[in-house]
Amino acid sequence: FQLYGYCYQDSNDIPDTLTTITELGSPLEMIQLLQTSWEDRFRICLSLVRLLHYLAHSPLGSVTLLDFRPRQFVIVDGELKVTDLDDASIEESSCTSNSDCFMEFPARNFTLPCSVEGRCESMNEKRNLYNAYRFFFTYLLPHSAPSSLRPLLDKIVNATGNCSKHGNAKYLSPSPLVNSEFTQKCMKSANTKYRRVPEAFIPDENYRCWPSYHHKGCLLSVFDVSEAIEICDSYSQCKAFVLTNQTTWTGRQLVFFKMASNHLMPDPDKITYVKVTD
Repeated sequence: FQLYGYCYQDSNDIPDTLTTITELGSPLEMIQLLQTSWEDRFRICLSLVRLLHYLAHSPLGSVTLLDFRPRQFVIVDGELKVTDLDDASIEESSCTSNSDCFMEFPARNFTLPCSVEGRCESMNEKRNLYNAYRFFFTYLLPHSAPSSLRPLLDKIVNATGNCSKHGNAKYLSPSPLVNSEFTQKCMKSANTKYRRVPEAFIPDENYRCWPSYHHKGCLLSVFDVSEAIEICDSYSQCKAFVLTNQTTWTGRQLVFFKMASNHLMPDPDKITYVKVTD
């Protein structure tokens, strides 16, 4: 969380008072997040992975958030940030045997190894990972995920949910997902023909689809024209689509899908593709 400034003063009423000025974020509403596109939810999980990695390797050592719940986070420019560090701890639990390294959660429990130094191995990191699984990953990652990513996403969800040897912050690298088929070209061939109309836009003829970046129309992200054609072919009401000059945070292009092309208007920043009918 970005700290813009702070003020320390010793008040007669409240000694050792520290006031901080931080960036403004939006409260985290899980139901609202579930209604957003998978790409936006993936971005939130990606920022959470970066946070988990930092907490596991911070300059102070491994840090755990004892109150790891959605209300402790906010959304800033589409990314997740923690706001409350009152319950952060760098203390690793001491132990004399494995039974002392017992982690209890509402759904399941775990017992971690007791190291030769008398400390529970990776307890702070494992606690953060499992809480990230039960509060975030299990809801935000699998739901409506692209089919090409589901095997990899299942591994991530299972590893964090089981606290296995791969349930570790260093194994949750974002690179395989960012560079995955989701952001690469769709190679499926299209049988339907489309007529390309440059510098044109269809202002109306909207229909709703889910998930969409526009609440009154069908605005989705694609890698290229081939993927847009495949999407349009998958909707019976889709008769045309419009390429915009806007992209998402991963570089995918935003496209409006339309149910007719009766009224075309000039627009130098857009390209319209109209389905050719026999």
